[in-house]
Amino acid sequence: MEELTLTTPALLFSAVSLILLAYTNRFLSYAQLVRTLKEQYHQHPSKVTQAQIDNLRRRLHLTRTMQALGVSSLFLCVVTMFLIYVDFFALSAWVFGVALLLLIASLGVSIWEIQISVRALELHLKDMEK
Repeated sequence: MEELTLTTPALLFSAVSLILLAYTNRFLSYAQLVRTLKEQYHQHPSKVTQAQIDNLRRRLHLTRTMQALGVSSLFLCVVTMFLIYVDFFALSAWVFGVALLLLIASLGVSIWEIQISVRALELHLKDMEK
Protein backbone atom coordinates (compact mmCIF):
# COMPACT_ATOMS: atom_id res chain seq x y z
CA MET A 1 0.00 0.00 0.00
CA GLU A 2 1.21 3.48 -0.80
CA GLU A 3 1.83 5.88 2.01
CA LEU A 4 -0.89 8.45 2.66
CA THR A 5 -0.08 12.08 1.99
CA LEU A 6 -1.83 15.17 3.28
CA THR A 7 -3.69 15.51 -0.01
CA THR A 8 -5.36 12.09 0.18
CA PRO A 9 -7.81 12.86 3.03
CA ALA A 10 -8.10 16.44 1.77
CA LEU A 11 -9.67 15.08 -1.42
CA LEU A 12 -12.72 14.03 0.57
CA PHE A 13 -13.32 17.54 1.93
CA SER A 14 -15.18 18.81 -1.13
CA ALA A 15 -17.18 15.60 -1.54
CA VAL A 16 -18.20 15.42 2.11
CA SER A 17 -18.96 19.15 2.18
CA LEU A 18 -21.31 18.81 -0.80
CA ILE A 19 -22.98 15.78 0.76
CA LEU A 20 -23.48 17.65 4.04
CA LEU A 21 -24.95 20.59 2.13
CA ALA A 22 -27.42 18.24 0.43
CA TYR A 23 -28.31 16.70 3.81
CA THR A 24 -28.83 20.16 5.31
CA ASN A 25 -31.08 21.19 2.42
CA ARG A 26 -33.08 18.00 2.89
CA PHE A 27 -33.40 18.75 6.60
CA LEU A 28 -34.61 22.30 5.92
CA SER A 29 -37.25 21.06 3.48
CA TYR A 30 -38.41 18.56 6.12
CA ALA A 31 -38.69 21.36 8.67
CA GLN A 32 -40.99 23.25 6.30
CA LEU A 33 -42.99 20.10 5.62
CA VAL A 34 -43.42 19.48 9.36
CA ARG A 35 -44.94 22.93 9.76
CA THR A 36 -47.28 22.38 6.82
CA LEU A 37 -48.35 18.93 8.01
CA LYS A 38 -48.98 20.23 11.51
CA GLU A 39 -51.39 22.84 10.21
CA GLN A 40 -53.02 20.33 7.88
CA TYR A 41 -53.45 17.80 10.66
CA HIS A 42 -55.00 20.34 13.02
CA GLN A 43 -57.45 21.50 10.35
CA HIS A 44 -58.34 18.09 8.89
CA PRO A 45 -57.01 15.11 10.87
CA SER A 46 -56.76 11.99 8.73
CA LYS A 47 -54.99 8.65 8.66
CA VAL A 48 -53.03 9.72 5.60
CA THR A 49 -51.73 12.85 7.31
CA GLN A 50 -50.85 10.80 10.40
CA ALA A 51 -48.98 8.29 8.21
CA GLN A 52 -47.10 11.16 6.56
CA ILE A 53 -46.15 12.56 9.96
CA ASP A 54 -44.89 9.15 11.14
CA ASN A 55 -42.95 8.73 7.90
CA LEU A 56 -41.45 12.18 8.22
CA ARG A 57 -40.35 11.48 11.80
CA ARG A 58 -38.38 8.43 10.59
CA ARG A 59 -36.87 10.45 7.76
CA LEU A 60 -35.77 13.20 10.17
CA HIS A 61 -34.03 10.66 12.39
CA LEU A 62 -32.29 9.12 9.39
CA THR A 63 -31.20 12.55 8.16
CA ARG A 64 -29.71 13.28 11.59
CA THR A 65 -27.84 9.97 11.40
CA MET A 66 -26.59 10.77 7.88
CA GLN A 67 -25.34 14.15 9.04
CA ALA A 68 -23.62 12.71 12.12
CA LEU A 69 -21.87 10.04 10.06
CA GLY A 70 -20.82 12.58 7.43
CA VAL A 71 -19.47 15.04 9.99
CA SER A 72 -17.65 12.22 11.79
CA SER A 73 -16.08 11.18 8.50
CA LEU A 74 -14.90 14.73 7.86
CA PHE A 75 -13.59 14.98 11.44
CA LEU A 76 -11.57 11.79 11.03
CA CYS A 77 -10.16 13.09 7.74
CA VAL A 78 -8.82 16.08 9.67
CA VAL A 79 -7.46 13.76 12.36
CA THR A 80 -5.81 11.73 9.59
CA MET A 81 -4.13 14.85 8.25
CA PHE A 82 -2.85 15.68 11.72
CA LEU A 83 -1.51 12.15 12.19
CA ILE A 84 0.28 12.36 8.85
CA TYR A 85 1.70 15.74 9.89
CA VAL A 86 3.15 14.24 13.09
CA ASP A 87 4.48 11.18 11.22
CA PHE A 88 2.08 8.53 12.57
CA PHE A 89 1.59 6.97 9.16
CA ALA A 90 0.27 3.55 10.20
CA LEU A 91 -2.30 5.04 12.56
CA SER A 92 -3.30 7.64 9.98
CA ALA A 93 -4.09 4.88 7.48
CA TRP A 94 -6.40 3.17 9.98
CA VAL A 95 -8.13 6.42 10.95
CA PHE A 96 -8.60 7.28 7.27
CA GLY A 97 -10.08 3.82 6.71
CA VAL A 98 -12.61 4.44 9.47
CA ALA A 99 -13.43 7.83 7.91
CA LEU A 100 -14.15 6.09 4.61
CA LEU A 101 -16.36 3.53 6.36
CA LEU A 102 -18.31 6.31 8.05
CA LEU A 103 -18.80 8.01 4.69
CA ILE A 104 -20.03 4.72 3.20
CA ALA A 105 -22.44 4.32 6.13
CA SER A 106 -23.71 7.87 5.63
CA LEU A 107 -24.39 7.19 1.96
CA GLY A 108 -26.08 3.90 2.84
CA VAL A 109 -28.41 5.63 5.30
CA SER A 110 -29.10 8.20 2.59
CA ILE A 111 -30.27 5.45 0.24
CA TRP A 112 -32.51 4.08 3.00
CA GLU A 113 -33.97 7.54 3.60
CA ILE A 114 -34.62 8.02 -0.12
CA GLN A 115 -36.60 4.77 -0.19
CA ILE A 116 -38.72 5.98 2.72
CA SER A 117 -39.23 9.31 0.95
CA VAL A 118 -40.52 7.51 -2.12
CA ARG A 119 -43.01 5.60 0.04
CA ALA A 120 -44.16 8.92 1.51
CA LEU A 121 -44.81 10.28 -1.96
CA GLU A 122 -46.68 7.10 -2.84
CA LEU A 123 -48.96 7.69 0.18
CA HIS A 124 -49.65 11.18 -1.06
CA LEU A 125 -50.38 9.95 -4.60
CA LYS A 126 -52.73 7.24 -3.31
CA ASP A 127 -54.59 9.88 -1.31
CA MET A 128 -54.96 12.02 -4.45
CA GLU A 129 -56.32 9.06 -6.42
CA LYS A 130 -59.28 8.70 -4.00
